[in-house]
Amino acid sequence: MERTRIARLGKRGLILLISTLAIVSCKEEEVKVPVETVSVIEPVALYEFGFKLDDYVVKRDTIRKGDSFGEILQRNKIDYSKIYQIAEQTKDSFDIRRLQVGKPYTLLCSTDSLQQPKCFIYQPTKTDYVVINFQDSIHAYSSAKPIKFVEKEVSGVIESNISEAFAKQGKSVLLAYKMSDIYAWTIDFSRLQKKDKFKVVYTEKYIDDSIYAGIDNIKAAYFLHNGEDFYAFEFETDTIKGLKDYFSEEAKNLRRAFLKAPVEYKRISSRYNLNRRIALYGNRVRPHKGTDFAAGIGTPIRATANGTVIQSRYSKSAGNFVAVKHNSIYTTKYFHMQKRNAKVGDFVRQGDVIGYVGMTGNTSGPHVCYRFWKNGKEVDPFKQKLPEAEPITDSLKTEYLKFIKPLREQLDGIDFILPIEEEQILDVQTITENSITYTK
Repeated sequence: MERTRIARLGKRGLILLISTLAIVSCKEEEVKVPVETVSVIEPVALYEFGFKLDDYVVKRDTIRKGDSFGEILQRNKIDYSKIYQIAEQTKDSFDIRRLQVGKPYTLLCSTDSLQQPKCFIYQPTKTDYVVINFQDSIHAYSSAKPIKFVEKEVSGVIESNISEAFAKQGKSVLLAYKMSDIYAWTIDFSRLQKKDKFKVVYTEKYIDDSIYAGIDNIKAAYFLHNGEDFYAFEFETDTIKGLKDYFSEEAKNLRRAFLKAPVEYKRISSRYNLNRRIALYGNRVRPHKGTDFAAGIGTPIRATANGTVIQSRYSKSAGNFVAVKHNSIYTTKYFHMQKRNAKVGDFVRQGDVIGYVGMTGNTSGPHVCYRFWKNGKEVDPFKQKLPEAEPITDSLKTEYLKFIKPLREQLDGIDFILPIEEEQILDVQTITENSITYTK
């Protein structure tokens, strides 16, 4: 009987042991089962012009012909007494009559069923904007969107001209214009040689991190022309006035006191010629004392040197024109403008836009006739030994040489992108441009 009881206990113990192991096994299996977690992603709040857009109904439009500040607000359920009050209290901060057709504006409206405007935001440029806020107290102020600057590198080999070399890489033709301006007195870009090479370090501007806003500037450049090296580095010579210029690796100024041309031109349609004969006038000699630069209507015309505007008016032969007195020796004039952008008494710097190419006055096609006076006599600027721009002072030269050292190393480290045919032959892949992003 005792043996039977022990046997029964053994069976019970075995059953208990099996049950215990099963429970432990189940627990282990339960631990191994992955737990599914759900992450909650908070929506990102949208901000623009310093406002949280989620708090408003946002209405966007552009200024149309015939629009006025009052009409826009009246269309959006603001009564005239309120409009008058807004205009009066903000007139010292912003002139509401300055709204230009085609410029964008934004209305921030209440989120209720009325959707009544609380704020009017006008954008005269891609970056600048004016806020007229009337949701609490009425006030107006100007501001600007943050700009991101992206540093980029590009190189190329000349096959025909520099514009085509940039275009093949999808780069803006403005880079070619800026390059030709930097090297205007060093390299004749109309006579580039096949296989000439270039490298550029430049910056592009972006608004709101993604909207392209154009080329900012060229920081450094290198050109291999006719087997000769030409470096160019931008350097600020006057931090108070913010004056910058381009210098060689030996600290020599690459510019002259005058630009070679006042406009980005297609061709020189007529040069300075005292013996020019015109068939239209019976093949008589009619001296031409200017240089005609053919360009598209609306192309910016730039002052070729620093100076003061002494004339800005219309005449029957010259059309709209501007005259700039540079010093006691030199004066320049710019004829046939579509529109003048400078008035008498203005001080203009080399490169400032003083007008736009047109066909006003006595002319048969769009161009700017560039006239050049030296000591009161009209002369051919291309035959003058013009003064150089101011060099770097001795006190700044050491600082300049230290400043350009890393830029030169950066330029020297850029590989040339070969023409497509050579890439195919050598089985070389196109080099991806490098970029560095920073903000101001």
